[in-house]
Amino acid sequence: MSAIAARTARALRRPHNWIQLAKFVVVGVSGYAINLLVFAGLVGWGAHVAATISFVVAASNNYLWNRLWTFRHAKSNVGIQGARFFVVSLAAFGVNQLWLVLFIDVLDWRKVLSQAIAIVLVTPLNFIGNKLWSFRR
Repeated sequence: MSAIAARTARALRRPHNWIQLAKFVVVGVSGYAINLLVFAGLVGWGAHVAATISFVVAASNNYLWNRLWTFRHAKSNVGIQGARFFVVSLAAFGVNQLWLVLFIDVLDWRKVLSQAIAIVLVTPLNFIGNKLWSFRR
């Protein structure tokens, strides 16, 4: 077994990691709802513009609640932590935009449905990036 696989197996056995994931999901659900509401309200401006604005609003919500609740034990300098969170969120946003191009521009799916699915698909990237980098101890 590789060192990475062994570390992953140990991490999966720690109840704290599962509790933290559950908190992250709760925060994510609030961000998901905010993202979709803002997106639906602005989709007339174009799907990619609406997604950009809804991303900024939802990411701000998620940073606040993840800092105060999910990863409260890992508080560090708010500027550094915020910058890291922004980088992870920006990466997730980039992947989200790629999914929207596929779903909306290529497959011609409905816009709000496409955004709903894209958000779900980037959630694992977001959690891993924030746990291992943005909010690490």
